[in-house]
Amino acid sequence: MSNPNVTELTDANYKEFVANSTLPVLLDFWAPWCGPCRSLAPVIEEIATENVGKFAIAKANTDQCQAAAAEFGIRSIPTLIFFKNGVKADQNVGALGKSEIVRRLTALA
Repeated sequence: MSNPNVTELTDANYKEFVANSTLPVLLDFWAPWCGPCRSLAPVIEEIATENVGKFAIAKANTDQCQAAAAEFGIRSIPTLIFFKNGVKADQNVGALGKSEIVRRLTALA
């Protein structure tokens, strides 16, 4: 991943990332073979770049983060999960538009 504002999570660090963030968190479950995931990726990166210090943005490749995907019951991707204070506050299966993602994150701030 090329964007330093988007954290690539693993099974080893996803719980710590979500639990320790003082910012609203967007966790994008995706896979490189998923067309909708690839089309959503630039939107996620743009949100991360435009909102540094406002939101914590992370991605979890479901092929590599199977424990995380299982814990959250990921059945379809992309799945976006929104957290506030380490607790899941919202979830969406499928791609969302930029304004809707930002609206949901802002509601958690």
